[in-house]
Amino acid sequence: MFGGGNMQNMMKQMKKMQQQMQKAQEDLKEQTVEGTSGGGMVTVMANGHKEILSIKIKPEAVDPDDVEMLEDLVLAAVTEAMNKADEMVSKSMGKFTGGMNLPGLF
Repeated sequence: MFGGGNMQNMMKQMKKMQQQMQKAQEDLKEQTVEGTSGGGMVTVMANGHKEILSIKIKPEAVDPDDVEMLEDLVLAAVTEAMNKADEMVSKSMGKFTGGMNLPGLF
């Protein structure tokens, strides 16, 4: 089915693609996204590896009588940041998979 040269060429292409995917994955660690809630009361920064880098809370968001509201704002901002990180990963890695969803690949 494949000639020897074709198989060798295909293996080189696969290795090159694998190296490009690895680099893209490393680059995602350097790229950041931001999730906010409460009109900017809470801001969460995350990277493409879905690591939370920082959480900023404006003083006026802190109400000792309503801790639940602050918890909800933090949760909403974290959720938004994680969703944006997922989108960033999909866009970045999608160029390698051609839109195929390959579970466990990244």
